[in-house]
Amino acid sequence: MERLRLLIEKQVLGVSGVALGNIDFSRPAGDAGLYGPDSVVWRVHGDFTSMMCGGISALLLQMLHPSALAGVWDHSDFREDMLGRLRRTAQFISGTSFGSYETAWTLIEKVKAIHERVSGVDSRGVPYRASDPALLTWVHVAEAHSFLSAHLRWCNPALGAEEQDKYYQEAARVAEALGARDIPDNRRAVAQYLQKMRPVLRCDERTREVTRLLLNAPLPGGMAKPMGRLMMRAGIDLLPDWARGQLQLSGTPGGAWSINPPLYLLAWVLRWAVRNGARHRAMVRVGRTL
Repeated sequence: MERLRLLIEKQVLGVSGVALGNIDFSRPAGDAGLYGPDSVVWRVHGDFTSMMCGGISALLLQMLHPSALAGVWDHSDFREDMLGRLRRTAQFISGTSFGSYETAWTLIEKVKAIHERVSGVDSRGVPYRASDPALLTWVHVAEAHSFLSAHLRWCNPALGAEEQDKYYQEAARVAEALGARDIPDNRRAVAQYLQKMRPVLRCDERTREVTRLLLNAPLPGGMAKPMGRLMMRAGIDLLPDWARGQLQLSGTPGGAWSINPPLYLLAWVLRWAVRNGARHRAMVRVGRTL
């Protein structure tokens, strides 16, 4: 069983930012980072299954914004290295969530520098800048909403309303550090913001191409492939109905009744197998145990 556990853990870490190996989450001792072990961010971002499903949903939702899509389309190597891009995104999230204070700020400054070089004209003919505060707010809200929705569905549906609002408030710190402004930081404000943004969102040939590449992204190892397909399906089901309709993606027949049971089983297996993820290492750093 230990050999099986290690094999599963290796493949899980192979699709996460931990696999890149250039962040030491276990040092320096006592450093709580941006959030610390008692934060809601550590709880929400510490569950691999719900974060993967939420991350897929977030990327699909983000790409409905023409300027967010143009930044990826014009300045990313996603066509040649989708898995690498996903890993780098995962590393930023895990590093800012669970890394030391210095690690988190180093990652933030690195991404800010990249954003300053990313600009162009989107499919509507509208100029865009990746450093635009309003665009950064959109990317952040789509991400935070998707992560929390996945956590509530597949990890802890009992997370209280006050803690959900606290999650939005905590998660906004990184977005604000990147340059986002007027960030909605509670459930009601996020829901209102998403409704307000709907007239801006579009689905065109570019959106469908990025969606196709994301949903067919290569995964390391044979065991990861069926796991990835299930998570992709779950990420699609997690989207708001209006977003799924715009993307022309059909929900799973049976909806939650067909997705939830295998997801719960997968989550149980992965929680059993993964003992050396980012949160585990960060807990060692601050002298705690899971």
